[in-house]
Amino acid sequence: MKQLPELIFNKSKEGKVGYSFSETELSDDLIALDVVHRREDIKDFPQLSEVEIVRHYTNLSHLNHSVDSGFYPLGSCTMKYNPKINDKIASFEEFSAHPYSPLKLVQGNLEIIKMLEEWLINITGMAGFTLAPAAGAHGEFVGMKIIRQHLSSKGNPRKVVLIPDSAHGTNPASAHFAGYEIKEIPSNTDGIIDVATLNEHLNEEVAALMMTNPNTLGIFEKNIIEISGALHENGSLLYMDGANMNAFMGIVKPGELGVDVLHLNLHKTFSTPHGGGGPGSGPIGVTSELVKHLPVPLVSRNTNSNRDGDIYHVSYFNEGIGRVKNFYGNFLVMVRALVYVMALGKENLRKVAEDAVLNANYIRKGLQDLLDLPYTSKTFHEVVFSDKGLNVKTLDIAKRLLDFGIHPFTVYFPLIVHGAMMIEPTETESKQSLDAFIRAMKTILKEAEEDPEKLKNAPFTTPVTRLDEVRAARQLRVKWERESESLSR
Repeated sequence: MKQLPELIFNKSKEGKVGYSFSETELSDDLIALDVVHRREDIKDFPQLSEVEIVRHYTNLSHLNHSVDSGFYPLGSCTMKYNPKINDKIASFEEFSAHPYSPLKLVQGNLEIIKMLEEWLINITGMAGFTLAPAAGAHGEFVGMKIIRQHLSSKGNPRKVVLIPDSAHGTNPASAHFAGYEIKEIPSNTDGIIDVATLNEHLNEEVAALMMTNPNTLGIFEKNIIEISGALHENGSLLYMDGANMNAFMGIVKPGELGVDVLHLNLHKTFSTPHGGGGPGSGPIGVTSELVKHLPVPLVSRNTNSNRDGDIYHVSYFNEGIGRVKNFYGNFLVMVRALVYVMALGKENLRKVAEDAVLNANYIRKGLQDLLDLPYTSKTFHEVVFSDKGLNVKTLDIAKRLLDFGIHPFTVYFPLIVHGAMMIEPTETESKQSLDAFIRAMKTILKEAEEDPEKLKNAPFTTPVTRLDEVRAARQLRVKWERESESLSR
């Protein structure tokens, strides 16, 4: 087992400091201010040198698993490695303009926004985009608000949104917050939406269907054109959750499949490192009929005049749903995404999808004789196995993977698969890392047969062993407390 680093409070030695200033660098006022604002609530605030502090937090960071330190098959809408050069470029000082800056000083920033919109239009086949939404679920909400306003302008916003049981979990919440009732549609034995089943649910109350494609089983909804046709004949719209766009970008354009509203995840498919709660970006693409409902602000390119020398302008007024985010959205996420798509180009964006699908199917082939595969349809970017027939549970396998230096896959999702193991390697993993993962899984599955108790007590090499996860979720301890304070709780 890894040894947990000693608490920084225990390393403290009276008189050590991590900074020093000469008297000439500090005015009397600043010294006085320091006394006034000095914290007194932590009496034994640790005293260490700068190098000791740096080493302490560096060692703590090594306790975390990340895509930079090992294989990360977490199939939660593409948790992939992202090129560091994109982070580097996003850190350039030139991109750090304040959003209240006069437009003539941020023409380059506005050009980036407009260029990215045009790239996304080209990739998806949609007619227009907004980059304002802060994340995928936020984008879903914005998309459903657009649908509601569009239908309201026709005289009836309608009441119901249909959602397949294979959709992402945020879909029903987003539709509900937009004011709709939710009705679930079951998948068929192939793991996709059956057109006949959809038709049974269609009536004048249905506003839209929210479809994740490829769905959370990793299966492409091959009936999408028939589905969009049935919806449009009913006066309903098709919303597509594009969080899995990594599976087919550069190959298929959702706008050509009858999709009316689409959200993407820049922080998943298009290069911003994912996780930690943000930052994110969930652009929304719409058909030409819905462009007028997009939220503000909207960036436009001036082609008719040259007012004050500005080429790009920002509009805060239109017929749309209003404002959904401060300023233009998370701008530096957009910078990373634009760097990503421009560096790859259309041909290599297609290769990203092809490699992601190849890698997932390589893992499927390597494990399908050892694990239950509840849906045998062709899979794209991810494969979902189950723990059926094993002496252990999915969680036991996931915990044991930590001992092999591999981050666990997504567990118990999608909910339509009991004991689900969702595995998504993405395009950036080599054959060697995939082989190492398959070998680890084979070793673990052999242990499950011969010594299941071993798996039930894993992990053994991590700083903390098996947690009481229910208690951990309900009784969070996310800050240091003196032992006496902790015991009093």
